[in-house]
Amino acid sequence: MCSERNLQTGSRRGKLIIISGFSGVGKGTLMKELQATYPGQYALSVSVTTRSPRAGETDGISYHFKTQEEFDRLIKEDYFVEYARYTGKSYGTPKPFVEENLAAGRNVILEIELQGALIVREKYPDAKLVFITTKDAKTLVQRLTGRGTETEEVIRKRLARAVEEANGVEQYHHIIVNDELSAAVKELHEVIQTENGSRISEAELALITDIQSDLKERLSI
Repeated sequence: MCSERNLQTGSRRGKLIIISGFSGVGKGTLMKELQATYPGQYALSVSVTTRSPRAGETDGISYHFKTQEEFDRLIKEDYFVEYARYTGKSYGTPKPFVEENLAAGRNVILEIELQGALIVREKYPDAKLVFITTKDAKTLVQRLTGRGTETEEVIRKRLARAVEEANGVEQYHHIIVNDELSAAVKELHEVIQTENGSRISEAELALITDIQSDLKERLSI
């Protein structure tokens, strides 16, 4: 799909990139820096959600905030590329945004989890799947635990969530370690520009497996 050209304009369709990764790994910061470093080349899809806005979040920028009734109506109207429900709240990727930007030749980035990523790949076989990680479990734990003000229960839930997020990583095309931001941005841009056909290496898979195993030990799972 990414090699197709718009028959009317002759322009090349944009590429669809799916970004997943551990919570707290800095995916949002990475996406913003990618857009700032390569202006006009990337369009970041804003998801629709039924959860309430958090402090500092803006409707239409952070998320499109909807009621569950509104969300269900959009499902019936076939508005979403994919949608899912997490912790009692619904999340979905707007199809019009994706299609309009791909047709305009822009690379569209979706920041979604594995479940949604596989659904999108069924509809867009040329989509490129990229998983973002830290360099090791220790660094991930430091980011997940924040400033040390969270309760032990909250920390355990975050670590358990990270263990789950590593499941299915072998489905992805690339692993990027977000250690130094500018280097990670450059690598992500280069990865997106390459053609598909690759899968993560044994070394990359081993890195994620080691992080997952370390997290399980910390949780005594």
